[in-house]
Amino acid sequence: MSLLKPTTKTPFHIDFDWWKKNERDWHVFLRSLLCAEHQEAFTEVEEGGMIDWIDPKTAEVKAVDGIQHTLMSHCALLPEFSDSHTAMVEAVFRVFLANGNVPMSADDLSKRLERPADIILRTISGPRVYRGLRPYQANVPSPDKEDEA
Repeated sequence: MSLLKPTTKTPFHIDFDWWKKNERDWHVFLRSLLCAEHQEAFTEVEEGGMIDWIDPKTAEVKAVDGIQHTLMSHCALLPEFSDSHTAMVEAVFRVFLANGNVPMSADDLSKRLERPADIILRTISGPRVYRGLRPYQANVPSPDKEDEA
């Protein structure tokens, strides 16, 4: 992770790997965000249940967490998922769920949430990480990996 101070142009995302390592109840929280239809549908599904998902751009089949996928592909897109009264961290988190976790800057989030970019930045770039919201860094191959190719 870079030690550079994020700006309103720095892209952020939900770092699900960080969240899974640092929050024991991450899966319970995601379940609580499911719409009523899917909360019922997932009552018997075990935590961490994987499903096959076909990437619409590459046609590659990937194993993804079923609850996470359902939340991002359906429930987060419903109008009642977030509104102007939703708390800042929660609103930012829900924007990333709704957009498929595509990285966005505080400036982008500001336009979407109609809240000041500097306040969004201060909220999500402080020393404490909320809901896995962290600066996005594209995967850069390490020299060891390139040698193996």
